[in-house]
Amino acid sequence: MTIATVIMPARKARAIEYEEYLNRIAEIAKSVEAGQAAETPESLNTPGRRALYNNLNQDEALAVRIDETLKQVSPDGWRGIQTRENVIKSALNQILKDESEVERIFLIIQKQREY
Repeated sequence: MTIATVIMPARKARAIEYEEYLNRIAEIAKSVEAGQAAETPESLNTPGRRALYNNLNQDEALAVRIDETLKQVSPDGWRGIQTRENVIKSALNQILKDESEVERIFLIIQKQREY
């Protein structure tokens, strides 16, 4: 038995373990870059939905409903134009039924580029 026959299999096993380790790190990096933790529901597949979810007591159904509503009612170029912003606030008010909550969520929506 030579040294090469002992060292080479152990070295190959460590290389395989290291490759698996790097693959796990790459998957973690992808989820961090996407801003989505492993326990985040799959339906929260955009930054806007995740922001809503995180600010609505992790209510997935409410976050998705607001996201879908925003995509339907948001006028083009709404930011900074009061009448267009009011269209969005009105839609939010129909869902949230709380004016202070509408104002709070509206500030979050303003920061999201997808809306």
